[in-house]
Amino acid sequence: MKLKVVSKILDANEKIAQENRKVFDQNRVFVVNLMSSPGAGKTTLLEQTIRSLRDRVRIAVIEGDITGTDDAQRIDALGVPVVQINTEGGCHLDASMVQEALNDLPIGDIELLFVENVGNLVCPAEFYIGEDIKAMVLSITEGHDKPLKYPMMFRQSRAAVINKIDLKDYLDVDIEKIKRDIYTLNPTISLFETSCKTGQGIAAWTEWIETHCLCRRP
Repeated sequence: MKLKVVSKILDANEKIAQENRKVFDQNRVFVVNLMSSPGAGKTTLLEQTIRSLRDRVRIAVIEGDITGTDDAQRIDALGVPVVQINTEGGCHLDASMVQEALNDLPIGDIELLFVENVGNLVCPAEFYIGEDIKAMVLSITEGHDKPLKYPMMFRQSRAAVINKIDLKDYLDVDIEKIKRDIYTLNPTISLFETSCKTGQGIAAWTEWIETHCLCRRP
């Protein structure tokens, strides 16, 4: 019975996700579903990405949190359109939440939409919201065991950002193992090592995003 219920939920979500996909295609919007565990640095990476690209790419953001508006306020301060979604306990964003949020965005004026998902290494990877790509952020403070413990997130993502690399000398973490395990799970994934504090690796990440976004332009 439980499997049937889950299947119905995913089927309903897929239908709405395809509706979102049509809207994105019609408006030539490149959509990134940005995922991570809490505290990995998604919002800070997003701030760095917006600062780097906003003069060349029209960006908007959908912020997903269980409660609160702190992250949305940080993005709003950068002068890009942002809509906050509070799940009130839900561990992920689904397609219907994103569909509703699109009503509050100037979709025809957007080229790049980031959906910052709820901090969770499990559920967000299961729900398609109509995005072009899933990308995830893994902080090295989380340890080197996470890829094999949470394989779906890494298998589903087109890109993985290994963040807070500036802390590597202070942690007992094997970054090479992280990379090996990620490639074992997903041999075609694009990997980036970044530090939002020092700026290391940010240019490579933003260039990758911009290149994919520009492919949607007429």
